[in-house]
Amino acid sequence: MANPVVTRAEVLEVAPEGAYHRLVLRAPEAAPRVRPGHFATLALGETSALLLRRAFAVLRADPAAGTLELVVAERGAGTRELVRTPVGATLSLIAPLGTPFPLPDGPVTALLVADGHGSAPLFALAERILERGGQVGFLLGAADAPGLYGVDRARALTRDVLVVTEDGSAGLAGHVTGPLAQAIEAIDADVVHACGPEPMLAAVTAAAAGHGLRCWTAVQTPMACGTGICMTCVLPVVGADGVSRFVRTCTEGPVFDGGRVRWADIGTVPDDLAGAAGMGGQL
Repeated sequence: MANPVVTRAEVLEVAPEGAYHRLVLRAPEAAPRVRPGHFATLALGETSALLLRRAFAVLRADPAAGTLELVVAERGAGTRELVRTPVGATLSLIAPLGTPFPLPDGPVTALLVADGHGSAPLFALAERILERGGQVGFLLGAADAPGLYGVDRARALTRDVLVVTEDGSAGLAGHVTGPLAQAIEAIDADVVHACGPEPMLAAVTAAAAGHGLRCWTAVQTPMACGTGICMTCVLPVVGADGVSRFVRTCTEGPVFDGGRVRWADIGTVPDDLAGAAGMGGQL
């Protein structure tokens, strides 16, 4: 797990970007600690509906400026209030949290796959890969054109950007997982990194495995606390010892080796899970 700080972060900017908002916060203690794949939590209000913090992937951390950038999808009362926060206000922030993407020791060619604003943590990851002499390609998908996030950011980093929308309003028509095999082969990828909903991550992991590649997946499992206390964000994962256990998305994740996640068993208690004998069934 990261070494997080709890701080009051000043809101510097709230800017609409397509269907989302980019939130810029001044958090000089947190910014130098952030690595690609880390997330942050914010307290959004004091009413009963807003008591739980909300988790957001970190788009970018600038240690020199002491800032963090988050991508916010407006989906409920909390995020609706958040994107209307005035510049100059302060928010209670905990960051960085979770386990980030592993960085390669040397040059690699990586395919980065995302659905919607799941792309947020992948741009900083791409920058780190490029700094190490590697190459990247992006496969970005969404239900429609407004739902895409970061296409221009991706194109600023590489010429290898493929866009897919379910309704065909931008790029190819279909699901982001459709052209996975072709994308892997087109850039001769060594590794795959992905962020999005669990069914997508399962499909990306399977496609990567079919090409003999490891797939690192950043899951978007809902979190109640974000700090490892409440145990509401657990996933069944096979450990290095071959034993399956429930592990916490917020501490052991959100980044997992996709080949170790038991995607088909999410939402259940498998009988062979350590400590779950006789408890099989739905959660």
